[in-house]
Amino acid sequence: MKKWGIDMNKKAAIYCRLSEEDSNKTYHYEESESIQNQKLLLKEYAEKHNYQIYKIYSDENYSGLDKKRPAFCEMIQCAQKGAFDIVLCKTQSRFTRDIEIFEKYVHELFPLWGIRFISVVDNVDTNQKGNKKARQINALVNEWYCEDLSENIKMVLKRKMAEGQFVGAFACYGYQKSVKDRHKLVIDEQAAKVVKQIFDLCLKGYSCRKIADNLTKQGIITPTMYKRVKGIAFQNPNVKQYQNDAKWSYNTVKKILKNECYIGNLVQGKEKKINYKQKKRVLVPRKECIVIEGSHEAIINKSEFYKVQEILNKRNHMK
Repeated sequence: MKKWGIDMNKKAAIYCRLSEEDSNKTYHYEESESIQNQKLLLKEYAEKHNYQIYKIYSDENYSGLDKKRPAFCEMIQCAQKGAFDIVLCKTQSRFTRDIEIFEKYVHELFPLWGIRFISVVDNVDTNQKGNKKARQINALVNEWYCEDLSENIKMVLKRKMAEGQFVGAFACYGYQKSVKDRHKLVIDEQAAKVVKQIFDLCLKGYSCRKIADNLTKQGIITPTMYKRVKGIAFQNPNVKQYQNDAKWSYNTVKKILKNECYIGNLVQGKEKKINYKQKKRVLVPRKECIVIEGSHEAIINKSEFYKVQEILNKRNHMK
């Protein structure tokens, strides 16, 4: 039904997104001002055009390239079921910065599902067929923005690594970030004692499996659990949440024994993304890593460290 050129009784889904780079939040669970502003703008727009608000979907701290944003995926599922007639966003880039995703939904699936797409600030409206090319250009520019941003971040991080600054999110087990300088590693005495024990046991002939069992029997908590106890929101990407975190493993012990960080060397850039659109990371050859020797205080002396490397190499040859 239309009245004075306005769609009546149309249901609109409001979608808001804020990128993970945003730093306006005060608390983890507090919505940022930017999300609130998006909601306010879109609610006013819906009210002005007499649209019924079906639901407000909000993804905070998610990149516009992320295809698995929870609220976004939920909205798409509801759209497919015909739950609403219109998708409202502040700008086209809030919906997505991936040109393939934009084309897939806005120009292919939404028309099939009878859904109109509107982004208020940049005047995008799929009911206006004449601005399709402008929408596609916007989508391309939005993706270029992400590509340029990704390259700029890489350059900044590489410069910091070359200067000997630690740029990781979490310090390796046995160290912590300095309170005075978050880009500097200092020894965590409590965890460092365990690291020394692991190297000592290896030098005494213990296998990685036997060392792991020994630490578990002693009731020494694993590096992952240790970080949580210290209040660090760490999740091991190699295991499901809380699965086997209470037991030391062969891989955890071996990773510690092979880590040059314990002799004071900072080795960074060991992994890289395939491209700016993919989260998957691949290992980088040693020669391409950025290595700064003596960047921080060592926990293990070099002679012991290299003896352990010889032991591990001999064991590998015996397999």
